[in-house]
Amino acid sequence: MSRTPLDDATASIRAGLRSDASRRAFLTGAAAVLAGPAVARSGTPAAGTVTILHTNDFHGRHSAFEVAPGNALAQTGQSSEFDFPRAGSIGGMPRLARAVRDRREALGSGNVLLVDGGDSFSDDLLGNLTRGEAMIRLMNAVGYDFMALGNHDFDYGLDRTRELANIAKFPIRGANVRDEASGQPLLGDPALVREIGGISVGLLAVGYHNTPLTTNADNIRGLRFTNGIEEARRLVPDLRRRADLVVVVSHQGSAVDRKMLHEVDGIDLVIAAHSHDLISPPERIGNGWLVQALSDGTMLGEVTLSLQGGTVASVEGAVHTLWADEVEEDTEVAALLEELRAPHEEVLQERIADAAERIGRSYEVESPFDKLIGRILREETGAEIALLPGVGYGVALTSGPITAEALRRLLPHEARIATVTLTGEQLHAVLEQSASNLAPDDPIEKVGGLIQTDGLTWTADLRRPIGERVSAVSVGGSSLEPGRRYAVVANAGMLNGLHRYDVVGQGQKIQRLEQGVYDLVEAAFRRGGRVEAPALGDVTVVQRA
Repeated sequence: MSRTPLDDATASIRAGLRSDASRRAFLTGAAAVLAGPAVARSGTPAAGTVTILHTNDFHGRHSAFEVAPGNALAQTGQSSEFDFPRAGSIGGMPRLARAVRDRREALGSGNVLLVDGGDSFSDDLLGNLTRGEAMIRLMNAVGYDFMALGNHDFDYGLDRTRELANIAKFPIRGANVRDEASGQPLLGDPALVREIGGISVGLLAVGYHNTPLTTNADNIRGLRFTNGIEEARRLVPDLRRRADLVVVVSHQGSAVDRKMLHEVDGIDLVIAAHSHDLISPPERIGNGWLVQALSDGTMLGEVTLSLQGGTVASVEGAVHTLWADEVEEDTEVAALLEELRAPHEEVLQERIADAAERIGRSYEVESPFDKLIGRILREETGAEIALLPGVGYGVALTSGPITAEALRRLLPHEARIATVTLTGEQLHAVLEQSASNLAPDDPIEKVGGLIQTDGLTWTADLRRPIGERVSAVSVGGSSLEPGRRYAVVANAGMLNGLHRYDVVGQGQKIQRLEQGVYDLVEAAFRRGGRVEAPALGDVTVVQRA
């Protein structure tokens, strides 16, 4: 690597920060020594340092891709989210492998753990073509030690998740992901104790409690998802007795992880996932710490905990941003990636259309890509309104050729289309549910992003009480009429309560179309040849202070 994880935070990064909280979080490459009150340990007092390298939410991103200021990833470039400070090529498993190797060589491989927070092997065309195996083999080559199950780690069905866990050379676990037949955690013991540099590190994996609200029910048939905070409350005391340090690798989202750190004693560090946040330097919460390394393999997180006399004396945190012009690739992993892609290269690189400009996805505000998709769905079905669930994965289409691989990064699943008639009252209830999903009273209830719409103009004020947040709703320039029935086209998963949109399934004249969202969009892109981003401004979201 040409840069160490403790490089100075540059002025360009500071210029990209949008709030004081962001400024604290995005001092990428700068170490923060954060000493706090000692936490009692059992047994012989331990002394030394442990370094944990961490990633999360790859969503199948195995190769480098282009980013720039703006919504380069689904959850970047928004008012409260991270924004990339410059344009460039970033990420890729060969580059990550080199960064990991360099840190292991610098620190001593026996002093380093490498963990991942889940949502690792799907949401990508190569992932679909290999049913997740490509990423697992790449993660094996990088040398992972532990992984938590994310909600998208069941996208190919439970049987395939089991098969991939057998291919993996590292444990994939989830304390709150239970096999209904046995009542036991899926894939085995969710806790692992490892000796690192003479210090025993207890790892505990926690999955996403709301997984049933984010995926096809068939994918998780036979599983039960429980409250991760309650599982940690039950399991941490025993892990505390067996380990000098307790580290939870969590796919609950950072808001829930903050709640867990406040409520569960004995956790030294939570490595977060699911929410795609950049939390670096580490955030102190109670007697523990919280970190996260954005998403999509763009960054490698690093956190070092120092123990003296059995207590945590200091915590140092940093991230390596994996810019192609700053970090070299590992040649062996690059060769493996080429081997994995070779049988599918023609399919991956097939040219679908051309983008006139960057077209990105946003998560908690109106999304250019999703509005475009909604417009296509309306034009193809004749519906007045399009509804799409807000999803938090995807890499922006860049100006120029749109390949099948690039389009699948934004539409990786075989989601079906449905048409339905909903009353104005029902539509208002759907929008209120989205406003509740975004900012619930209890963070454990949060699921999905802003519902994405076309044909509707509306405002959501998240400062107001739940159920009273949506106003100024209009269709075609006329105010929404509670008793009138409107023709709606939607992602068919919403009929089954995806992201708690149960009201959609209570409409009339429901028709489930044979054509999938991806197929319809691809056909429209091919016909048009040149794709442009739609004008935004139909949806206003007033954030909480």
